Amino acid sequence: MLVVVTAASVQERDGARLVFKRLRGGSKKLRLIWVDGGYRGQLVSWVAEHLRFRLQVVLRADEQKGFKVLPRRWVVERTIGWLNQYRRLSKDYEVLPSSSEAMIYIAMTRLMLRRLKAA
Repeated sequence: MLVVVTAASVQERDGARLVFKRLRGGSKKLRLIWVDGGYRGQLVSWVAEHLRFRLQVVLRADEQKGFKVLPRRWVVERTIGWLNQYRRLSKDYEVLPSSSEAMIYIAMTRLMLRRLKAA
């Protein structure tokens, strides 16, 4: 698991490059990453050139009206929903991005431990 928190002024594609640069040695089995439309363009070709991953962009149909569950996109939305259950993560209370990253690690560790305990 890897978390990178950036300022709101950082574009999604630039933030994704930060994630991929930190991920270099880890996740040996990871090959395919689903992303939304905000990650289209040069990032897809940059990842293909520099990393062993493949980015697959999941887009909604142009004629689509209203809400429709998109393939694999729900996983990210569900995870964000889990994180928003934690008071410290429901709003931007932290001053430093590193503090926000630490709180996300703590919340996800707690979620994983609760699931291990149930098994």
